[in-house]
Amino acid sequence: MGEALETLSEQKCHGGVQGFYSHQSSTTGTNMRFAVYLPPEADSSKVPVLYYLSGLTCTEETAAIKSGAQAHASRHGLMLVMPDTSPRGAGIEGEDDDWDFGTGAGFYLDATKAPWAKNYRMYSYVIEELRAVINANFPARPEATGVLGHSMGGHGALTMALKNPVVYRSVSAFAPICAPMEVPWGRKAFSGYLGDDRSAWAAHDACELVCRGPYPERILIDQGSEDQFLTEQLRPELFQQACESVGQALQLRMQNSILGIFRVGK
Repeated sequence: MGEALETLSEQKCHGGVQGFYSHQSSTTGTNMRFAVYLPPEADSSKVPVLYYLSGLTCTEETAAIKSGAQAHASRHGLMLVMPDTSPRGAGIEGEDDDWDFGTGAGFYLDATKAPWAKNYRMYSYVIEELRAVINANFPARPEATGVLGHSMGGHGALTMALKNPVVYRSVSAFAPICAPMEVPWGRKAFSGYLGDDRSAWAAHDACELVCRGPYPERILIDQGSEDQFLTEQLRPELFQQACESVGQALQLRMQNSILGIFRVGK
């Protein structure tokens, strides 16, 4: 394990190891925490990596504790990496005031508006710094990396993969925020982090990005038909329309369920 990392805890889990770690991030200027599940194969060889990006109010612990994903990762020899959803303790006035903006709501973008621009740089943190930390300190196969997310994290997974198709060889999402420029959660985050210029917002909207350059593989989205946020905040039909307009392969699976299992309000 690299000297820059602090091991917070490690437990045996489905034949592998579920660990929680922290490090001082040069990207966010704060201490950042993340979780890693290592399957049994990681004891003897490098393994594929799946980054899981959580949704609003979640932490690096949420999916590790609630999802049961370790059983599947163990079965398929897959490393799971689960970062936190924002910087914490940046000392910005008002960062803890709202559950859908600030702490726990970094939206996987690099803020450009003061005072958020100094610390709220989750896009660069995940795509650059965290990935470098994982590749240097864990038995990862960098050429076999995918990204998955839920809600706000689904937005992050879609946008990161569309911008970095060489890095992320697969992309999927549970109940993602598909059209953030058109929904209240996205408009609040984008105006707060990026300002009022909607042309700057477009670089962080999956519907806009897929029209600029389709992803080379099929995109998979699972969405619950009874999700209370479906029509107001998620809008998968807009992403489906954008994909159809450019011939992007998309599998949108509407499930007869809520599919909001990791969303926890403050």
